[in-house]
Amino acid sequence: MNSREKEISFQITNTYSILNVLSSKTKHIWFVCHGMGYLSRYFLNYFKDLNPEENYIIAPQASSKYYVPPKFKYVGASWLTKEQTISETKNVMRYFDAVFESEKLPNNCKLIILGYSQGVSVAMRYVAKRQLSCNQLILMSGGIPKELIANDFKFLTGKTKITMIYGTQDEYLNEERIQYETHRVKELFGNNANILPFEGKHVVNVELINGLV
Repeated sequence: MNSREKEISFQITNTYSILNVLSSKTKHIWFVCHGMGYLSRYFLNYFKDLNPEENYIIAPQASSKYYVPPKFKYVGASWLTKEQTISETKNVMRYFDAVFESEKLPNNCKLIILGYSQGVSVAMRYVAKRQLSCNQLILMSGGIPKELIANDFKFLTGKTKITMIYGTQDEYLNEERIQYETHRVKELFGNNANILPFEGKHVVNVELINGLV
């Protein structure tokens, strides 16, 4: 059988969701990357308790959508898989570029980058590949991409607060995995990383999020 794959490039259209209004009163701009199975407009619900005048939240939307089992009634989305990861990552990075370009964010606000679960991988890759300066980088219940090294984040000065958050009963994290991810965070960011475990499962911890600003 003489089968093979070919690659083409084409333009696509995608959405993203925002919460609150960007104004002169805005102090914090959040760029929050959802986990697998989410849609960005629902992911925003986790940030609704933040002061609406001071916090402007941008939630990009993973473009690969699918019907979520077991009932296949609701729609979720996924950022990346092990299939064509390099080219798919480039697509995500260009999409994030377009979101930032569209928003035309002011320089006087503090930028917070947050990744939850699968969203950790795309959030970290974007910060590293675009050398994106931010005031906070929050990694919640997700895995750090294996290819990233400390030098990728050397541009982040001590002014950037790094926080790793995970649930001690997370069904996707055993003790070995927790130790590995903790080691990776320290490997990349040294003593600049703040590790915050909480009692709970694989969930978005709203209480901790609200305490980060």
